[in-house]
Amino acid sequence: MSETTTAAELPVYMRRDGFDPAPELGALREGERVGRARSPFGVDVWVLTHHDDVRAALADSARFSNATPMRGMPGMPVPDAATLARMRAGNPLLADPPEHTRLRRLLTPEFTVRRMRRLEPRIHEIVDERLDAMQRCGPPADLISSFALPVPSLVICELLGVPTEDRAGFEHRTSRLLDMSVPPGERMRLQAESREYMARLVAREQRDPGEAMLGMLVREHGDDLSTDELIGIANILLIAGHETTSNMLGLGTLALLRHPDQLALVRDDPDAVAPAVEELLRWLSIVHTGVVRTTTTEVEIGGTRIGAGELVVFALPAANRDPDATTDPDRLDITRGEVGHLAFGHGVHHCLGAPLARMEMRVAFPALLRRFPGLAEVPGTAAFRSFHVVYGLTGLEVTW
Repeated sequence: MSETTTAAELPVYMRRDGFDPAPELGALREGERVGRARSPFGVDVWVLTHHDDVRAALADSARFSNATPMRGMPGMPVPDAATLARMRAGNPLLADPPEHTRLRRLLTPEFTVRRMRRLEPRIHEIVDERLDAMQRCGPPADLISSFALPVPSLVICELLGVPTEDRAGFEHRTSRLLDMSVPPGERMRLQAESREYMARLVAREQRDPGEAMLGMLVREHGDDLSTDELIGIANILLIAGHETTSNMLGLGTLALLRHPDQLALVRDDPDAVAPAVEELLRWLSIVHTGVVRTTTTEVEIGGTRIGAGELVVFALPAANRDPDATTDPDRLDITRGEVGHLAFGHGVHHCLGAPLARMEMRVAFPALLRRFPGLAEVPGTAAFRSFHVVYGLTGLEVTW
């Protein structure tokens, strides 16, 4: 795909209409349930859209494998087996049990709710520091660059032990790396740069382990994890740890601004915040599909037979807006009180960082709205980004 790719050329599972999945994605869910699309990688994939189908497939790592690399992508060099193994090492999203189980077992203790609560005071400090900076500069402000992006980036720096002065560099690399309109060759270069950066950080921690997560992994599991695995773990946590939450903060704030009655509840009622976060996760579904899976055997989904060795994606926005799973699913209702969405995935690959993401949002949304009770978007400045693996906003001017 080139920089001039139009929205119409996006695969159906990446098409959006503002906050909503494209109408044709909903039509596919209500009709055939399973469709075909050309992915941004230039290969054809099967698309699952129905909530129950997606949930069942996410839970079925035996028949829907994360571990099989995609081959033959146009414009992408084919690495040798050793290089490919090194690039994939340590990434739980690219592994099946039992390898996935091993990696997850090592990482899970650092992402428990109890461990995340230890971070909560620092998250409050980071949020307040960013709000203080916004207030000093005065309106208007770009909510994305001044708040939504730096808050999760600074939190993940604290968690992993990444120098905060490196934040701008990894934010830029990640944004370009996840932009499907960027030519494949450049994305490969960015991926290599990201690994090189993480290799330097891992080497530093191996020499002198610190108290943050990277140092802990070296100190406690240095004999269980290879250097390539440590690099892979750090890389995926850094990318996932700031990119997803930052887009939820930006897009979620815009959604609340356009639903002022629900914004008032989040601002004024502490008990409304946690349900609001869950409803925003469901309604926005910023991750289009997650990792592409490969069938290990022939499967039948919604009456459609899919052969072994086929690529499958799960259209999370369609599944989370399925009327068979949620009443009036296209309406944002933070009082809905339902969890059970698939925004964090499901099964063994359910998002490891979900407790951290939830905590950041539960702190950041009400703090922002209470600091600036007159917060309002500047009309015409909300810029949606369509070509990214993670949906969101490139900019949003606000005033107060």
